[in-house]
Amino acid sequence: MNFKAKGFKSRLVIGLLAGTAFVTTLGLTGNGIPATALAEAVRIEAPAQPGFADVVEKVSPAVVSVRVKGKLQTMSDNGQGEFGFGGPGFDDLPEGHPFKRFFREFGGPNGERREGRPRAERRERPQSQGSGFFISDDGYVVTNNHVVDDGDGFTVIMNAGTELDAKLIGKDKRTDLAVLKVEPTKKFTYVAFAGDQSARVGDWVVAVGNPFGLGGTVTAGIVSALGRDIGSGPYDDFIQIDAAVNRGNSGGPTFNLNGEVVGVNTAIFSPSGGNVGIAFAIPAATAKEVVGNLMKDGSISRGWLGVQIQPVSSDIAESLALTAAKGAMVNEVQDNSPAKKAGIEVGDVVLKVNGATVEDPKDLARKVAEIKPGSPADVVVWRDGAEKTVSVSIEKLTDVAAATPEAANPAAPVEPQDLAAFGLKVAPNDKGIGVVVTDVDPDSAAAERGLSPGDVIAAVNESDVRSASDVSKAVDAAAAKGRKSVLLRVDGENGSRFVALPVGKS
Repeated sequence: MNFKAKGFKSRLVIGLLAGTAFVTTLGLTGNGIPATALAEAVRIEAPAQPGFADVVEKVSPAVVSVRVKGKLQTMSDNGQGEFGFGGPGFDDLPEGHPFKRFFREFGGPNGERREGRPRAERRERPQSQGSGFFISDDGYVVTNNHVVDDGDGFTVIMNAGTELDAKLIGKDKRTDLAVLKVEPTKKFTYVAFAGDQSARVGDWVVAVGNPFGLGGTVTAGIVSALGRDIGSGPYDDFIQIDAAVNRGNSGGPTFNLNGEVVGVNTAIFSPSGGNVGIAFAIPAATAKEVVGNLMKDGSISRGWLGVQIQPVSSDIAESLALTAAKGAMVNEVQDNSPAKKAGIEVGDVVLKVNGATVEDPKDLARKVAEIKPGSPADVVVWRDGAEKTVSVSIEKLTDVAAATPEAANPAAPVEPQDLAAFGLKVAPNDKGIGVVVTDVDPDSAAAERGLSPGDVIAAVNESDVRSASDVSKAVDAAAAKGRKSVLLRVDGENGSRFVALPVGKS
């Protein structure tokens, strides 16, 4: 913030007031708007302190740089590592050049060594840097999982330059959070997380961190958006900010003007690798819960249902006679999973969990993850045109349990048959139930919805099919009930999914 602009601002305000007095005398503004309209326009009184200095002064001692030492790596020493100029080879230098004589005598980038000095292997410890912040006066530090992942040595560097060894308390890959601990040499200045719903689009925020190893860097901006999904996992719910965030800011805090942490900086969108004004922070509500569990147990236990799911589109909702395009549609049930044991079926739409409405697949994933493993849960599904409540015993999510089942390899198609209403040609599937798509009209509804040769249509409106005539019968039955679309269960190389196709349209 350039405080030298204060005088300019005062002059600008005075000039505007003088101009307003002038146009009020005339009864009109400069562009013809009546002065009475200006008097009634919305105005918000600016805060007395226009900068961020008070906030930064209070919170900066709590923000640290995090230096991470990686595992030792053995590397062959060919004489190049010490110099690493990255330019043309020294063999390209002319004879007699002083650099060439120097490296021939003392050892150089092309492997020349003095006689009697053998090549050696050396061990290097890769290093990385990030940011973090104290959340307690006894030395607990929050940072990102990707900052500390695979590290075996950690150093916390305080704002004043003091370096303290730290140990890893716990980390969570799925939310990209981690907790370090330093031995308290004193009571540390620390900061607190903001309330659950404290961030609003348009709020001022201040990011403090260690970009490019510079340490103690402050940038400011606003909250640009909430609930961003950047495709990093099922728990995406990021705050988007436009404060300048770069490499090294990872793990650092984003503050509101009360000095509370509203988010933990974790990612940027950058085609060039530098700041373009789009950064993403883990919301305080998520960070507070995960960090608390890491401090307590060193790990996170999440609930697991054991289904592969997809969104419910308006077409799918119509084909199933659902009143709203909400919930999560089950297109795969994993073997030996809680869902399988409880009787949840492919084609079910999960509408509620323990009485709470499920908005979409990510909402279902979050709701199930929050259930303590071993606890029962009432899951309401939509099946055969009605709601059905299923009691499920939620189990613990593990990396093995979370793996998505591989889709069956579609069989080679034979004897293609036309499904002209959909713009498809299909053939029997000699590996089981369903028909294999052999050709798709590029101008058809099927093509618009992503069907392609090799996909297997396993069921239509929850009825298994084995031939084109089975598909046609199911379509005719849906049309007779007044349905505008039919629901196809499609098995492809990326797993199973449901696709709604309009009846009688190509």
